[in-house]
Amino acid sequence: MSGPDKTSARADIDPALRRLATVVILGAIMSILDTTIVNVAIDTLSRDFRSPLSTIQWVLTGYLLALATVIPLTGWAMERFGAKRMWILSLVLFLGGSVLSGAAWSASALIVFRILQGLGGGMIMPIGQAIMARAAGPERMGRVMSVLGVPMLLGPVLGPVIGGFIVDSFSWRWIFYVNLPIGIVAIAAAVRMLPRDHGPTHPVHLDAVSLVLLSPGLAAIVYGLSQAGQGSTLSVAAPLAIGAGLVGAFALHALRTSRTPLIDVRLFYDRSFASSAATTFLFGAALFGAMLLLPLYYQVVRGDSALSAGLLMAPQGIGAALVMPLAGRLTDRLGAGRIVPVGLVVAVLGTVAYTQVGPATNYAWLAFSLLIRGIGFGFVMMPAMAAAYQTLTVGQVARATTAINIVQRVGGSVGTAVLAVVLEHQISTQFHAASSLSSVATIPPRILHQVAPKLSVAFGNTFWWAVGMTVAALLPAIVLPRHPATGRGAGSGSGPGGGPGARAPAVPLGE
Repeated sequence: MSGPDKTSARADIDPALRRLATVVILGAIMSILDTTIVNVAIDTLSRDFRSPLSTIQWVLTGYLLALATVIPLTGWAMERFGAKRMWILSLVLFLGGSVLSGAAWSASALIVFRILQGLGGGMIMPIGQAIMARAAGPERMGRVMSVLGVPMLLGPVLGPVIGGFIVDSFSWRWIFYVNLPIGIVAIAAAVRMLPRDHGPTHPVHLDAVSLVLLSPGLAAIVYGLSQAGQGSTLSVAAPLAIGAGLVGAFALHALRTSRTPLIDVRLFYDRSFASSAATTFLFGAALFGAMLLLPLYYQVVRGDSALSAGLLMAPQGIGAALVMPLAGRLTDRLGAGRIVPVGLVVAVLGTVAYTQVGPATNYAWLAFSLLIRGIGFGFVMMPAMAAAYQTLTVGQVARATTAINIVQRVGGSVGTAVLAVVLEHQISTQFHAASSLSSVATIPPRILHQVAPKLSVAFGNTFWWAVGMTVAALLPAIVLPRHPATGRGAGSGSGPGGGPGARAPAVPLGE
């Protein structure tokens, strides 16, 4: 009897782990909200700074580029300087960038300060996940990752709502200043509650070749994707080709170097990790790609305001938040392979309703469908990511976290870019002209009802692509581990080189 009781006790989420999760969530909320909160202020920024949209859009793109560029450094930085030190540094950078962005005096200054903000924001979530993974151990991984996943799913929903309210009620500058009180509390909590760093157990050297190849490669890919649907073919293909070439060169280098690369490519030899990464990539594409379409449908076809569109998207976050704790418990008990496919099927059912949208589709029906979609994705996001750690050793956690976060962000960028291009093509097809989203969005409300039926068809056809991405995620999801973690440290698999990996207990929380 004592054996099972001890196992159950270890698997409980104790108060110390709850406090640690609270510290991490405080930082994660700021970073995730700022990926979407600025979107509703783009028109206001363009008017205030008297800058064209082609310039102001870099307020968004620069932030995304900074996120993608800094993520590969996170694993190395944690091993070199310690997770606690890097967590506090990332919060300071993000908070400093937020304050400077709010005080920006020109479009150029705002873009530079947003990049600084992104350098801090890009490290926040990977470091937070690594801290929690080390502290929780495999028995509690699903539940802990589900807690961390709530702000990840709520961020894209709450961002436009909060941003729209702030812009309408105060000033766009408060979109950035709102981070100040949260950031101060997060830094103070981290100083007091995070386990102290003991320094690296062995000398950790930065692989400069990895840095030169991978970070610019990811930045080029993100830049190319950000130009999809709004730039020329060359402006999209050239950076994508350059980025793919650099990332490919990095992969070859990572397999051959004697030093530790920024991303351990050999992690992908592990079936659990590889299937988790593929599921996370396709899930990110389906989730964030559709997040582009949903508010545009409400604003362009239905004529709703940005704030109203944000509120209409709330059911997705509510559905996810309701089921994520349950998804975590079920994952710890049954394994991600039994939970994630079910969640994807539910998400498909919720998304199919949007393939049939019209100019007057019932709002209650759309809200219910979005709630179902959120419930489905609540059973997917963090269980799929938690499965990546199940067969890894403690020493692989930091670099696995870095790799999974890059995969998710790139997946989201791919989904957004693909669906933007598909939507533009569908609009041109429906109107048999070189029409685009930007041109139809300026149609006066008094004649919107005349073109709304064709616009609805364009959006409905594009939503089929989001359904397809979700269905595609089922392929790797069915090979996720279909058993709970064994409890032997951070994982129970082999090391990156194929030999036995050192297994160790979870990091004590009281240190």
